[in-house]
Amino acid sequence: MYGIFGFCSVSFSRRCFVSVALPVVRGRGSRSNPPNRFERYHVDRSGWSDPDDPGPRTELLTDRARSVIARNDSPDVAFDASVNPYRGCEHGCAYCYARPNHEYLGLSAGLDFESRIFVKRDAPRLLREALGSPKWRPEPVLFSGVTDAYQPVERRLRITRRCLEVLAEFRNPVAITTKSYLVTRDVDVLSDLASVGGAAVTISVTSLRDEIQRSLEPRASSPGRRLGAIRVLAEAGIPVGVNIAPVIPGLTDHEIPAILEAAADAGASFAGYILLRLPHGVKEIFTDWLDAHVPDRKEKVLSRLRDLRGGRLYDARFALRGRGEGPFAEQIRGLFAVSCERFGLNRKPTLSSAAFRVPEADRPQMDLFG
Repeated sequence: MYGIFGFCSVSFSRRCFVSVALPVVRGRGSRSNPPNRFERYHVDRSGWSDPDDPGPRTELLTDRARSVIARNDSPDVAFDASVNPYRGCEHGCAYCYARPNHEYLGLSAGLDFESRIFVKRDAPRLLREALGSPKWRPEPVLFSGVTDAYQPVERRLRITRRCLEVLAEFRNPVAITTKSYLVTRDVDVLSDLASVGGAAVTISVTSLRDEIQRSLEPRASSPGRRLGAIRVLAEAGIPVGVNIAPVIPGLTDHEIPAILEAAADAGASFAGYILLRLPHGVKEIFTDWLDAHVPDRKEKVLSRLRDLRGGRLYDARFALRGRGEGPFAEQIRGLFAVSCERFGLNRKPTLSSAAFRVPEADRPQMDLFG
């Protein structure tokens, strides 16, 4: 059962969700808390109707994780090791495939995901212990595999910054994917790692249209700021690329050439893309976003998604979930490939672990007989 926010009236029901016309919640990508697929009861926000109410305030909760490096077994992800300093994400992207992870915590993939953020305050210490262990074999670490390591709360807590400082001490390579200009704050640390082939950053861009981005990704950096981040990183000598993520068929797919051209002009040297993914409750959240913000495009977007996924809104199969299949998928793939070739975005960097070292203070002490 969810905690009750003070700004709304609530009711309870068994595994059902009443569809009502809810107002847009300022600064949030979701308008409600859809039912948790693992829970028997949920809070129904249908009684809330004040358009001037700012909605739920962000609540920070401590995540007492005992380890910080997660292992990935998905063939869709290029890295085996990742660090996620936060669970939940205040960026509030309406399409975020990570939203269902909050359901494992007894919460909702909706407003809970973007307003109840779990913070791994011990992440820098845990990372240091992991890298200093004799069991650690140097390899690139991804920030983040799930939620953005540079979401708004990072500006104050600086957990990602402190983790990067640990990686720089050990000279362990890192790859970062983010939607935030805040990554430029850490140019000094990233430049240090890049000098030994140990850093690369990917900036995600969904659309160059501010009116789409503001409602789709309400607390993420604007398109202009993201391009600005690419420019700052490139000028600092840090390998930087762009990820068109997600490509939304029928809404943003036509922007692929323009996004790649703008990123290349800003200094990007490589690129990637991911087709929109809608697992579990994200289908309802994203469909609701279409209703609220682009109702005239709703049926086209959903129809095109079904064309890409064999008649369904989501296909969880590896390799296909981020690319789709069929004629439209081939069209997107071809447009992306031709545009990358045209704008010189095929220079993907290789991260190196050759400079890895264990700082003197972190080396395990020898026993008496050495």
